[in-house]
Amino acid sequence: LYLTPYRCSGVGLALCRRLLEEDGRIHLCIACRNSQKSIATRDLILATHPSAQVSTVEVDLGSLASVLRVARELRCRFKRLDFVYLNAGIMPNPHVNFKALWHGLLTRRVLHMLTTAEGIMTQTDRLNGDGLQEVFATNLFGHFILVRQLESLLCGNEKPSRLIWTSSSNARESAFSLSDYQHAKGQESYSSSKYATDLTSVVLNRKFNKQGLYSSVVCPGLVMSNMTYRILPVFLWKLLMPIMWLIRFFAKTYTLTPYNGAEAHVWLFKQKPEYLDALVKYHSCTSGLGKNYVEPRKVDVDEETAEKLYEKLLELEKQTLERYSDLLD
Repeated sequence: LYLTPYRCSGVGLALCRRLLEEDGRIHLCIACRNSQKSIATRDLILATHPSAQVSTVEVDLGSLASVLRVARELRCRFKRLDFVYLNAGIMPNPHVNFKALWHGLLTRRVLHMLTTAEGIMTQTDRLNGDGLQEVFATNLFGHFILVRQLESLLCGNEKPSRLIWTSSSNARESAFSLSDYQHAKGQESYSSSKYATDLTSVVLNRKFNKQGLYSSVVCPGLVMSNMTYRILPVFLWKLLMPIMWLIRFFAKTYTLTPYNGAEAHVWLFKQKPEYLDALVKYHSCTSGLGKNYVEPRKVDVDEETAEKLYEKLLELEKQTLERYSDLLD
C-alpha cells in the first residue's frame, strides 16, 4: 500500500501517476484535505490507469483531531504500509523583497538566491485551532503525529517500509532555532519547517531502521504549482517563464513541471533503503535540454540538534494529545 498525503494537484498528482506507471499492481491511497477533491483526483488517475487500485481518505495535516481520525481509519483498513509519501505543505502569505532581489541579481550569489530564495522571501504565520503555529503544524508536526500513529503498520513488516518527506532547497539552518522550533517569532516559517523536516528524518532513521522503517527527504525543485503561484501574480509568472527556461541551463533544480518535480520521489521508489545515506537529500533535477535526473546532496544538519528536536516533538506530542484521548486506542 502506498499512502500519499498531499495537495490534490501539482507534484502529488504527478507522483501518483508516475508510481502507477512504474508498477500498476500497487494499491494507492491518496489523502487530501477535501474529500471532493480527493475523489476528483482519484477519477483523474483512473482515467489514465483504469485498472489501478486507488482509494481515498480525508485528512487535514494542520488539525491533530483530523490526523488522529485518519490514522485510526487506516489502522482499521490496512495491515501494513509500504510507502508513505509525506508531501502536504503550506506557505501562507508569501512576500517577496524586490529590493533584495534586485541587489542579489548584481552579486555572485545570484544563482544561490534564485534556487533557494534565501534573503528574498518571507511568510506571515498564525496559530491554528490547536494553538500551534500553522506552518509548523501542517508541514511537520501533523506528519510526525501521523507517522507515530501508524507505527504498527510501518514497523516489523516482511519488507522495509519507507517514509519519503518532501523537503526543499529553502530548508536552511539559519531560519531554524531550537528555542523557537515552531518559528513563532520569525518570518521564514516555511524554511524553518523544512529544515525541521530534514532534522526529523535523520533521527527517525536512527530510531527505526532496526525495525524496518527507513526515512528519506527529497526536494522537487522549483515547480510551478498552486503554492508557487501564490508568491507572484500568475501573469507575472507567465512573463518570467521564458527566462526561467533559460535559467534552467544553469540552475538544474528549476524542474518547473510537477512531472519533473516528482523525479526524486519516483527514483527512491526503486531503491533499496538499506543502501541509502540517511544524511542525504535527493534533489529532482532537469537539464537545460529537458533530461530528468536525481542529484544526492548532503543535508546541512547537526545530529545533536536533530536529537534535541525529536525530544521536543515527543514532549509536544504528549502535551497536545492529552485533549484528544477519545481518539486514541
